[in-house]
Amino acid sequence: MPILDQMLLEQKEQGVNWTPSKMIARLGKEIDNPESVYYWAYKNNIPVFSPALTDGSIGDMIYFHSYKNPGLVLDIVEDIRGVNNQAVYAKQTGMIILGGGVVKHHIANANLMRNGADYSVYVNTGQEFDGSDSGAKPDEAVSWGKIRMDAKPVKICADATLVFPLLVAETFAPKLSAFASRSKMI
Repeated sequence: MPILDQMLLEQKEQGVNWTPSKMIARLGKEIDNPESVYYWAYKNNIPVFSPALTDGSIGDMIYFHSYKNPGLVLDIVEDIRGVNNQAVYAKQTGMIILGGGVVKHHIANANLMRNGADYSVYVNTGQEFDGSDSGAKPDEAVSWGKIRMDAKPVKICADATLVFPLLVAETFAPKLSAFASRSKMI
């Protein structure tokens, strides 16, 4: 995979410390497609943290590459410090969690470091009876300090691919001009 070869070269020659979020930014840059979320994250310098980056096709590519051209290292410690520090130093935090599993746990745990998120919306089809993290209701996260006790968290039991566009359309989209003018001030 040529991009992994290039990343390894930059690691060796320039001392680049690759993390999953830096790799995603690099992929967004190389994709160079305005229809990609990662393209826009790269263009706006927004880190995309992925604690399970190797769980899937990219992991397979990294695995095969490690035999063909060994030595590429992805530093997960820098990323966990990055996401946790964003939570710890934020005035307020909110979580919109689509689905569950590793990502849900990762972001909720980052908020544990700051005594809980101020706002939380879960959208998933997970059920509580099976004991999965995905199925846990917000009160479980409150009991661990991942959501503040005075927060009013919401869990929507639905398919996120259907519900999330509706949530955006009714909440963020009507305020798009306010977001745009605010970003010009920053």
